[in-house]
Amino acid sequence: MLDIKFIADNSEWVKKSLGRKGFPAEKVDELLETFYEMNKLKTSSQALAEEKNKLSNSIKSASAEDRPAIIAQSKAVGEQFKAEQEKLSAIQAKFDDMMLRMPNYPSEESPDGPDDSANVVRRKVGEIPAFDFTPHDHIELMEINDWSEMERIAKVSGSRTYAIKNDLAQLELAIHMMVMDKLRSHGFTLVTVPAISKEKPLYNQGYLPFARDEIYYMPADDVYLSGTAELILNSLRADEILTEAELPILYAGFSPCFRREAGAAGKDTRGLVRVHQFFKTEQFVICKNDLAESEKWHKKLLQISEEVLQDLELPYQVLEVCTGDMGAPKYRQYDLEAWVPSQNCYRETHSCSNITDWQARRTNLRYRANDGKMQYCHTLNNTGIATPRALVPFMEVHQQKDGTIKIPVKLQPYLGGRKFIGKNAK
Repeated sequence: MLDIKFIADNSEWVKKSLGRKGFPAEKVDELLETFYEMNKLKTSSQALAEEKNKLSNSIKSASAEDRPAIIAQSKAVGEQFKAEQEKLSAIQAKFDDMMLRMPNYPSEESPDGPDDSANVVRRKVGEIPAFDFTPHDHIELMEINDWSEMERIAKVSGSRTYAIKNDLAQLELAIHMMVMDKLRSHGFTLVTVPAISKEKPLYNQGYLPFARDEIYYMPADDVYLSGTAELILNSLRADEILTEAELPILYAGFSPCFRREAGAAGKDTRGLVRVHQFFKTEQFVICKNDLAESEKWHKKLLQISEEVLQDLELPYQVLEVCTGDMGAPKYRQYDLEAWVPSQNCYRETHSCSNITDWQARRTNLRYRANDGKMQYCHTLNNTGIATPRALVPFMEVHQQKDGTIKIPVKLQPYLGGRKFIGKNAK
């Protein structure tokens, strides 16, 4: 959520800034018209309330002759006040909805563009593997090693579900454990969080009202299934007033996650890339309201994710995401993409975002600065690791001629010291 006073005082700059995300200037004008109309109704409604109170107070001291007229006048003012309140309630609801739909301002340094075609590669790290044999894709590798029950689980749970087993199941958990240890070494508090949420946190995070069709809803309990631990962590301290000394707060959240993938029809229908349920370790930071401070943490979160991919010995590239692709809550965003040999391209494994105070305004998360002033916090998030998606580049990059998978040195302690996994591993 944005600051309406700032919008009113800087409307032309706001139009230009949000226009970089494709947000129409006329919607800013409509918001301000609604805001000014709402304020007029608040003023007139307050005046009517004061008039009614004066009339009510004067009834007792009025003469018997004057009292009926005062009562009638008070009743008329009361009816007028009620009508004004109904108008105010309607326009307040309209204003609140419009504010919830306002995207965050993008960074001046973010590249402009309408969609992901305008994302900019900032750097590539690691060498793309050159195989002296015909490499397999991740689905073939699972079949060779008897690591999955993809066809059987589809009969039980439907499309875009997965069931992996034995070495691959252990590998999935081992990668999460390695990432959790790394995050704790960087000062993060590890939290396992639920995968269910009330509706308000989805508005707080920014999932709603933008992406309702991507979210699983359970009407019998009036709860939603979470698509990321960020959803829960962002509202964990909602309505609290922190002190500056408490900041920054670093959370590493682990949870099962659920996404309908409603907008992904026909995309990656085979294998482990786009599934409805997955596991995710998420980085989440709450820091003070200072752009230099939150941009420092943005770079730190990116660095940690690069360390993860380097520990996994995966070649990757860093993308700076353009204004048209970064989504409503984002001020600035980087994506990390690991190399997938079977597709001859890089595919996303991490998404690293600075949200500034956009989420904190929605959660009413504030802190008292050292100078005594109240400020809204800045929040940031980044993937620690998400599986099974990360298993796709991992298996394909580290595959051997006999179908086994080589385990990177940093990961070996989490798999009992094994250097290879697979049916033919020794």
